[in-house]
Amino acid sequence: MNAREPAPVLAAASASRSARLRQMLIGSELEFLMEAHNGLSARIAREAGFKAIWGSGLSISAQFGVRDNNEASWTQVVDNLEFMADASDLPILLDGDTGYGNFNNVRRLVRKLEQRGIAGVCIEDKQFPKTNSFIKGEAQPLADIDEFCGKIKAGKDSQTDEHFSIVARVEALIAGWGMDEALKRAEAYRLAGADAILIHSKLSKPDEILTFAREWAGRGPLVIVPTKYYSTPTDVFRKAGISCVIWANHQIRAAVSAMQAVTKTIHDTQTLVDVEDRIAAVNEIFRLQDADEYSEAENRYLSATRSAGSAIVLAASRGSGLDAVTEDKPKVMLPVAGKPLLRWLVDAFKKEAINDITVVGGYRADAIDTAGIKLARNERYAQTNELASLACAVDALENDTVISYGDLLFRSYILRDLVESEAEFSVVIDSSPDSENASVRDFAWCTAGDDRGLFGGKVFLERVSSGPATPGEARHGRWIGLMNVRGAGRAKLAKKLARLQTRADFDTLDMPALLNALIEDGEQIEVQYVRGHWRGVNDLEDFRRAGDFAHAQTPIGSDATSASAASGGKAGGRA
Repeated sequence: MNAREPAPVLAAASASRSARLRQMLIGSELEFLMEAHNGLSARIAREAGFKAIWGSGLSISAQFGVRDNNEASWTQVVDNLEFMADASDLPILLDGDTGYGNFNNVRRLVRKLEQRGIAGVCIEDKQFPKTNSFIKGEAQPLADIDEFCGKIKAGKDSQTDEHFSIVARVEALIAGWGMDEALKRAEAYRLAGADAILIHSKLSKPDEILTFAREWAGRGPLVIVPTKYYSTPTDVFRKAGISCVIWANHQIRAAVSAMQAVTKTIHDTQTLVDVEDRIAAVNEIFRLQDADEYSEAENRYLSATRSAGSAIVLAASRGSGLDAVTEDKPKVMLPVAGKPLLRWLVDAFKKEAINDITVVGGYRADAIDTAGIKLARNERYAQTNELASLACAVDALENDTVISYGDLLFRSYILRDLVESEAEFSVVIDSSPDSENASVRDFAWCTAGDDRGLFGGKVFLERVSSGPATPGEARHGRWIGLMNVRGAGRAKLAKKLARLQTRADFDTLDMPALLNALIEDGEQIEVQYVRGHWRGVNDLEDFRRAGDFAHAQTPIGSDATSASAASGGKAGGRA
């Protein structure tokens, strides 16, 4: 069959991996294989939409930390492939170097690959042990043609799966032996039973490859690896009659760049604060590991249950000082670094598995994006303060609950540490010097100041007030607008809120009034100190600076990453 003639279509749902790879080789469409080197990268390739995987010898060697010189044994490679096959249902074509020895090694390799569900192997006509083709390729000796044909025949005779594919890789162009030698070898390998020919070139332009394809004239499937001539438009390969393109090492290279950058930053700064919000969340790793399936199995087979987390976001106000930008939307929907303030909060909550999120809207509540949230309304938002909004969502206190102002941005560790507190009540207090600015509200007095040299000792809130300090009494910081309520604290808070509602001045009461009332009742409110790393939006200047802060939290490598750094991360806001 001509390599580009239409081939029988195999039902994707029922076809084996080897059958799917064979279909890609002999089909009429240009197909693509993505490099992977372990189970995680195999799953990423599948999620990206690729139909098959290239088990790159270079990449697998690199992730072991050894050279691409057969320093990793073939059994180590095969064991690694088993994890890749388990992590993805895609066909895997192994970069099998020279077959790891003579014809007998190839026979055993094919049998072991079939046992692990690997769809095919590519072997190259160099001598064992091999060296990567791009390291002085012209100086590397090639295998004898007849000896290499013997390897192909031995592999084909050993396979029990009729669809298992052996791809013969021709290195003549890399070694500088010329086009005639490359064509002669390719034809010999085809006649020996190779299911496809991989023609390799080290030139930055595809001239050799296109010439080979033209002279080859569709005698069999043709596979290429455009690592060096990567700028060639893909449509050129289609017109040349290429069967498959292999993207040969790009996942491992991308991983190395990211690891180098992050590791250097952690080393230089001696903290995780500057990288944690810019790399994949731990939950994303869990997702790629299919942790949800384990959780489902755990629910089936174990009786233990887990408590869910909730959040209440107070977002009823338009925002004083923001009239110029809130005419058609509430403050919580102002766009910051490409997404609304509310979405930053929702994303932060979801990273901590807080998925039951109630947002209390008021001004232009109709403009609040309700995706992933429940919307409660404070219809009297213009005449009331924060506690009236909280009362609209008191039914949401069924689980451990974070109560938050709606205008906050913060580094992820702040919320993580808050929800991990075992206290019935806990709050976040910013102890940085900027919190002493006379123009800000919600100052906090605590049982002790923020001493970073002492760990393990508990500090409790004594009061929150916007009023002046008693002479000689130093403020300890500022409450940023984050509170966690857990366990028995939920019922205590609801009861206290109900009592406050009986007061004639209830409509004027804010969240500090609730905190102070709880303290007066003898409740202990644990303090979590931070020094900056958050921002609120009170006015237009805060709004502008919030963009700088948010850009510094965008993932490394994303289009939204900004070169601007956070300007200290110290500001306040009221919901």
